[in-house]
Amino acid sequence: MTATFSVTLPGGEIWIPTFVESLNQEKCIGCGRCFKICPRGVLELVGLNAGGDYVRVEGGDEDDDDDDDDEEYEKKVMTIAHKELCIGCTACSKICPKKCYTHAAGAI
Repeated sequence: MTATFSVTLPGGEIWIPTFVESLNQEKCIGCGRCFKICPRGVLELVGLNAGGDYVRVEGGDEDDDDDDDDEEYEKKVMTIAHKELCIGCTACSKICPKKCYTHAAGAI
């Protein structure tokens, strides 16, 4: 049997953080809200082409004059790029309009 990771807060209350476990890309609309709110750089926005492969999405307005990039992918979706950086705050899940995230307590 494994123990669950927990933190004792200054007031004595026990907090059990739940870490990002998975993301349902079928439901994801690629809005980027979770990406913007994540304080740790856990997530990455990518394009998904017709074959189901990931395509790098260039960020920023500097690519406005290059419209060919949008033709490389069918839609944008979020991916969990650095799961190990998650601190268990669940901010991504709270802001997601499509409820794409699954979180779980960490085992020690």
